[in-house]
Amino acid sequence: MTEYKLLKTEGRAKRAEFKTVHGTVQTPLFMNVGTVGAIKGAVSTEDLENIGCQIELSNTYHLHVRPGDELIHDLGGLHKFMVWNRPILTDSGGFQVFSLAGLRKIKEEGVTFHSHVDGRLIFMGPEQSMQIQSNLASTIAMAFDECPPAKAERSYVQPSVDRTTRWLERCKKEMDRLNSLETTINKEQLLFGINQGAVYSDIRIEHAKRISELDLPGYAVGGLAVGETHEEMYDILEHVVPYLPQNKPTYLMGVGTPANILEGVERGIDFFDCVYPSRNGRHGHVYTNHGKLNMKNAKFKNDSRPISEECKCPACTRYSRAYIRHLLTADEMLGMRLCVLHNLYFYNNMMAEIRNALDDGNFAAYKKARLEGFAAGED
Repeated sequence: MTEYKLLKTEGRAKRAEFKTVHGTVQTPLFMNVGTVGAIKGAVSTEDLENIGCQIELSNTYHLHVRPGDELIHDLGGLHKFMVWNRPILTDSGGFQVFSLAGLRKIKEEGVTFHSHVDGRLIFMGPEQSMQIQSNLASTIAMAFDECPPAKAERSYVQPSVDRTTRWLERCKKEMDRLNSLETTINKEQLLFGINQGAVYSDIRIEHAKRISELDLPGYAVGGLAVGETHEEMYDILEHVVPYLPQNKPTYLMGVGTPANILEGVERGIDFFDCVYPSRNGRHGHVYTNHGKLNMKNAKFKNDSRPISEECKCPACTRYSRAYIRHLLTADEMLGMRLCVLHNLYFYNNMMAEIRNALDDGNFAAYKKARLEGFAAGED
């Protein structure tokens, strides 16, 4: 059922389509982040369809804590629970292990940590992560890994990466077992492996070689945008991506700004995700082709223009900057919702423009024009 078809390349940039049990997606693409099965900002799955979202991303740890993955399984899986019929990718919970550093203890078997909701003790290892994700019945399940801090010492990073490799082998074995069970909802669930290694390119290259031998349906570059500079991130991608299979999708986890995405595409990335568009939108910060705007700014009080006159999103086709500013300053939820919708549309539309540019063989020119526009700011 699964098939990754490379349609075009420009340098290392890839234009492809990826066929899954829940539909075919066009890459490069941006996955809209619905951590607990919902996009923050009162955005529905119907909204996601209307603004061009191809893959929704939810989080294993958060859904395990509430409402519980077994409950979601009993209700038919995450697709039915959310009323979303396109692909879903579930993050394994590994990043939460990183972010809950003060609350966790890592061993070979897995990680013991305290729930951020009620403080109860939770154990999660490769098998548990796969079992939870199987209950959720997502299209793509991410391997359980440890995300070491970007600036961690080499003496910490190398053993951590070696353990992540062993965990990946356990994930693969457990997923094969789960996909063979009669009670499994999605018996064609896909496993993506994750490359780690902080900012040590030699560790990352060796890890990329090792995990590529497992011949998984896709691969991610994890552990970036966690403290290193943009330049360090781009340098890691230039070193590592050539060692991941070109005939499989490559996913840069948790990245990033529109400029980060353009740079990532140029270096061979297919999938992106980031909370920026929804998080910034909830605070009234919106993206345009001419940089970011703060819609709470007093200068928009009498501005009858849309957020962006070039944009075809639900906010820009109907509402003025003045009205959206009023909603935000009055703490009306609609203001937040419109800004989030605009930002998600902006990201998804930019990905469509990137795909068109790759189709036409002029991605380099498109990237240059976009970056110049972001830097120039609004007239």
